[in-house]
Amino acid sequence: MTQLKATIQQEKGRIDKVLTNLFSTYSRSQIQQWLKEEAVFVNGHPVKANYKVKPKDAVFVEIPEPEELTIVAEDLPIEIVYEDDAVAVVNKPQGMVVHPSAGHTHGTLVNGLMYHMKNLSSINGVIRPGIVHRIDKDTSGLLMIAKNDLAHESLAQQLKDKTSLRKYVALVHGVISHDKGTINAPIGRSKVDRKMQAIREDGKPAVTHFTVLERFENFTLIELRLETGRTHQIRVHMKYIGYPLAGDPVYGPKKTLKGNGQFLHAKLLGFTHPVTKENMVFEAPLPEVFEKTLEKLRKDIAF
Repeated sequence: MTQLKATIQQEKGRIDKVLTNLFSTYSRSQIQQWLKEEAVFVNGHPVKANYKVKPKDAVFVEIPEPEELTIVAEDLPIEIVYEDDAVAVVNKPQGMVVHPSAGHTHGTLVNGLMYHMKNLSSINGVIRPGIVHRIDKDTSGLLMIAKNDLAHESLAQQLKDKTSLRKYVALVHGVISHDKGTINAPIGRSKVDRKMQAIREDGKPAVTHFTVLERFENFTLIELRLETGRTHQIRVHMKYIGYPLAGDPVYGPKKTLKGNGQFLHAKLLGFTHPVTKENMVFEAPLPEVFEKTLEKLRKDIAF
């Protein structure tokens, strides 16, 4: 059983938030789950999530053993863009969930990876082997996969240090008049709907840069570069500045373009190879539904 220990120094506020900062490899939701299970002790006593920490509090966390899950390897059509003994790059199709979760135990990218690849890193546990970063179910595009733990640590550190390159293409509602922009707004879980993210002053830092590629009568095609990788970052940021993604069923308007979800594609991925130290860059073309939609917009065809 894994154990975590800490002594409160200058930290202030609720223990769930404080522990999220102290133990940054664990999510706030995971820490809150431990609190519910009475696995977090302060000065020898279990506490709840709303406990306010005090200087010199001795915090002890007894992380419960993870539930053993059996992930079935499935022969799924996965486009492997690149693969060697340490890393792989895959082009995830729109509509595919990255890893198993409640309600999604089969048909995920991980199920397919386990069939097509002999080795995958184990750092993220049994349900996320090889997964270093994620993109949403209805977002298509490139993901880097770690095939061993050393590669995983290297790729994860590059994401943390903001040295990896991630560029997306999105189609948004409205016509953006300026050619470039940067959105710097912290993101956290919505207080209104727990399944959504929102701009919050107490959220985690989030920075998105965008460049206009093409303008249409009521839409704009943009390229985006991420500095950070918050959940739903692009979707939340574009809604925040008044240009929500076309087709987005959660953050966009109801009257939108027909498709299979948001028009968002992770088109370019770059990183330093963990072993060879070579600078590697990969690019994936837009999905067919995305290209056909752009063709119709260019011809001004009514949808």
